[in-house]
Amino acid sequence: MPLPHDTEIVDGPLLLRPWRPDDARALEAAVVESIDSLGRWLPWCRAGYDLAAARDWVRRCEQGWADGEHFAFGIFDQTGQRLLGSIGLNQRNHLHRSANLGYWVRQSEQRRGVATKAVRLAARFGFTQLALQRIEIVVLPDNRASRQTAERAGARFEAIARRRIWDGEQAKDGAVYALVPEDLAQT
Repeated sequence: MPLPHDTEIVDGPLLLRPWRPDDARALEAAVVESIDSLGRWLPWCRAGYDLAAARDWVRRCEQGWADGEHFAFGIFDQTGQRLLGSIGLNQRNHLHRSANLGYWVRQSEQRRGVATKAVRLAARFGFTQLALQRIEIVVLPDNRASRQTAERAGARFEAIARRRIWDGEQAKDGAVYALVPEDLAQT
């Protein structure tokens, strides 16, 4: 059964909520601001990212919620007025009760603990609302910032998986981290 599109997670300075159509302009601005810091890691974060791309992303996220397969949240300040980044659970495996967790934070908000806190909140959502037993975070091995975020959130490094990430043009190795419910109790 799909979860409601109005799901909100509020904790201290952060608000996680599903994307809405009126978020597209803020998403476009955050991506354009962040091309220098995120473009190396995220193949879709490139010059030319525009409002149409942001609107398409929001539509796909809404469909993901409706299908019960992709649970993407915008990360906002507690007022819901400033977009800080994005986080989501996808690649859901119902049989093994697992999913992938991806995240990014806009350049002007990086190195402030936003991603670490958002990872914990999204993981808790996955464990409690989706009954997941395992959440994977897979990043390029030389993406130190994302790897440190995973570690600070309580995820354990498991392996460098060969050709685990497809960047749109080629397969690349991925550093695989995992969270299980007990990991959140330790952070």
